[in-house]
Amino acid sequence: MRIVGTIPLLLASGLMASTAAQAGEGSWISGDWYLTLGATGLIAPNFEGGKRYMLSAQPIISLGKAGPEARFISRNDNISLALIDDGSVRAGLTGKFLFSRDSKDELQGLDPVRWGGEVGGFFEFYPLDWVRARAELRHGIRAHNGFVADIATDAFYDVTPTVRISGGPRVSFASAGYFDAYYGVNAQESVASGLSQYYPGGGLKSVGLGGAITWKVTDPMTASLFGEYSRLEGPAADSSLVRERGDRNQWTFGVSTAYRFNFSM
Repeated sequence: MRIVGTIPLLLASGLMASTAAQAGEGSWISGDWYLTLGATGLIAPNFEGGKRYMLSAQPIISLGKAGPEARFISRNDNISLALIDDGSVRAGLTGKFLFSRDSKDELQGLDPVRWGGEVGGFFEFYPLDWVRARAELRHGIRAHNGFVADIATDAFYDVTPTVRISGGPRVSFASAGYFDAYYGVNAQESVASGLSQYYPGGGLKSVGLGGAITWKVTDPMTASLFGEYSRLEGPAADSSLVRERGDRNQWTFGVSTAYRFNFSM
């Protein structure tokens, strides 16, 4: 089992403590805030583009100012710190922790991908009362030196006061630096792995659909059952790693639970 998110959680906690200490009356930090913490257990490919599946875990972390309306939260949302939040528009900083990718099994002979992360910004809004659109743009740190852009739209409907269904399309783009780290095969790697050489550029990474059923266990606590499908496109689909040893079709299934803490500063 792979566990992720310890370091971002510690960083988020430290940031909260620092900003709280510096906050003064009347500053933008003053007011009602929320912190959502949780965990996700999922079955997903053993590596991006792989055809074997494994069990792993991920954190749920979201921080922002309390607004006038209840927000929609997706398991696809990465760690977020909202700097703007008026209930209908939310924007700020986002981050993602990346574990290393070992050179074993189907990846034998390829250079390992170091652990690292991605940092950047996000923007989300509600074009309709029952639809949320969100975009993230992140730059790699240590694991890769490229950019990744994720866009998702979710429609949601409350079947009962405590049960919500949601779903919608997803699309992802990446630069050559990202594709080279996860999908490239240079001459030396080709000899060691038996895969054909491949030097990717940037472009469309994947398109897909996702859906979830969310249960409001208590006022601050929720649990979800979800499924996601994505089809690799562009430089990812053209990679010899995917064509010769992997699968363009990527499925993810899992459960999650999260708890929301409300506080004032």
